[in-house]
Amino acid sequence: MLKPPAIAFLKRLLDTPGPSGYEAAAAKVWRDEAAGFAAEVSADVHGNSMAVVNPGGAPTVMLAGHIDEIGVIVTWIDDDGYAYIAPIGGWDPQVLVAQRIRFLGRNGPVIGAVGKKPIHLMKTEDREKASKLTDLWVDIGASTRAQAEAVLSIGDAGVIDSQTVDFPNDRIVSRSIDDRIGAFVVLEALRRYAADPGEARVVAVATTQEEIGYRGGGAHVGAERVDPAMAIVVDVTFATDHPGIEKKEVGDSKLGSGPVLTRGSVISPVAFRIVRDTADSLRIPYTLHAAGRDTSTDADAIHLARRGVATALLSIPNRYMHSPNEMVSLNDVDQAATLIAAACKAVRRGTDFTAR
Repeated sequence: MLKPPAIAFLKRLLDTPGPSGYEAAAAKVWRDEAAGFAAEVSADVHGNSMAVVNPGGAPTVMLAGHIDEIGVIVTWIDDDGYAYIAPIGGWDPQVLVAQRIRFLGRNGPVIGAVGKKPIHLMKTEDREKASKLTDLWVDIGASTRAQAEAVLSIGDAGVIDSQTVDFPNDRIVSRSIDDRIGAFVVLEALRRYAADPGEARVVAVATTQEEIGYRGGGAHVGAERVDPAMAIVVDVTFATDHPGIEKKEVGDSKLGSGPVLTRGSVISPVAFRIVRDTADSLRIPYTLHAAGRDTSTDADAIHLARRGVATALLSIPNRYMHSPNEMVSLNDVDQAATLIAAACKAVRRGTDFTAR
């Protein structure tokens, strides 16, 4: 089970704002934790954070979890001091209605309330329509543009203003589980590997900018720098144990059923076998997910870095993705960290990653 200090670190990490392109505060929390046990801790110009265990070992295994979350960005402030926003990452605008936003202002956090015309003032035909982002504004309590611009600027980012909550059955709820939980898992796996290392040099990377498009972001830059022979990417995937899910389309992954292992075109059969065989030997439960094309995760960028990287993808089942109330099982998180640490130990200097 996760120890209390690890859970306390997880909550600090989840609660620290860090939308894509603005990950610095969350990344510092991650690096400060890594400095307690890793041999080397560093960052790069793209915002990636790296922690190394067994620096003289070989081959190199990269563990990647992206630390960014979805957010919003200020695009305009009107004469009455209302702020208008655009998305950072993939939003359902309905989720933003009536939420509070925590902006990363120049002098510190600025809290705003998302406004929308009250239903009483809507025409009948408009009441059933879905809200568009352009229908919304953010009220920070300012009366004029000058008042607003004293604390907020065009280009300032924000996130939903919410805190992590414990739920029954070892579940946790947070706005930033996608994919702050992946950044946590790779560091927790590195911590466990450091306690009993194998032959491999293992580098955990908290990557940036995954949520703003499938163009590689920090993952590609990080993989170029680390130059791994093998990578294990950790992200979230859709939990399918709530109403309205079509399992024949997205598979069957329940909270508490263990990590999800992906098979498909991007995934190295060698790396997949190492992770799967390790899970089987440790009797760690898991489910399988098929991805016939890309995976919409950092794996898509990492597997093409340099001369090619043998890449595996491990995901945590997540309910209510891209909402203020994403939910995961801490048992799944714990099992994922155990599995990854053991899979790293299974990699030897002579491991051949060539697909045959």
